[in-house]
Amino acid sequence: MIFRSFFPESLFGRRLHPNAERRLRLAQARADETIIRAHVDNALMFVDTLAEDLSFDRAIDTYIRVMAIPEPLASAVATRALVTLGRDLVPFRRRAREDGEEDVEVKPRVRLDDAAARQRSIRRV
Repeated sequence: MIFRSFFPESLFGRRLHPNAERRLRLAQARADETIIRAHVDNALMFVDTLAEDLSFDRAIDTYIRVMAIPEPLASAVATRALVTLGRDLVPFRRRAREDGEEDVEVKPRVRLDDAAARQRSIRRV
């Protein structure tokens, strides 16, 4: 093989020790999380800056496009930015936070059956 002289095994080993590989994966996960967090913070600042000109979802899409964030990362950034924005927009969360119950796992009532019950009452009349 010609490439053996270019890439000696002593410099570029094929397998890492399992402990080293685990540490490498942890470091990579921390780095990925930090990158996502930085993009979310910047996307939220972008939303605040352009609030008068663009809707929040369009501002996030524009940020992702302008920054040329690749797709798996772009979905994570968009989702986390929307979740952060949603914390202030959803009335149930706001009330729970004001009452000091934010840490308590309380969920709003699911209204799936309300629409069906309304449809049945309309048909009967």
